[in-house]
Amino acid sequence: MANMKRLQKELMALQNDPPPGMTLNEKSVQNTITQWIVDMEGAPGTLYEGEKFQLLFKFSSRYPFDSPQVMFTGENIPVHPHVYSNGHICLSILTEDWSPALSVQSVCLSIISMLSSCKEKRRPPDNSFYVRTCNKNPKKTKWWYHDDTC
Repeated sequence: MANMKRLQKELMALQNDPPPGMTLNEKSVQNTITQWIVDMEGAPGTLYEGEKFQLLFKFSSRYPFDSPQVMFTGENIPVHPHVYSNGHICLSILTEDWSPALSVQSVCLSIISMLSSCKEKRRPPDNSFYVRTCNKNPKKTKWWYHDDTC
């Protein structure tokens, strides 16, 4: 099982001091601590202002040494050059740049920052092919990080 003490600490931090525009969906943690849903609202003054999204966090038994599986879920997946229509997020800290020093809050802040800095709403160029052929777990994707301009 994931490091329960660490997860409890991060859960409390997210409940008590969430990043701006983010709130823990309390129902998501009623039955398990290894899967969370975080409700997110697009930051004011950005292309996503007023839009509502949900992030799904899944923690493996190796957390925090192994990154959580994080993806957008629900009815509204943001249209963004690094977000696929199935909710998968191309963000290096979710895979190869993960460090146990990172937390759910730092991941949330990175995702807010990624969305907030976007200049044009569009899907990744390979969205259709990726969505048809990818694994359900985005962590099994061999991401190619080549664009940090959006």
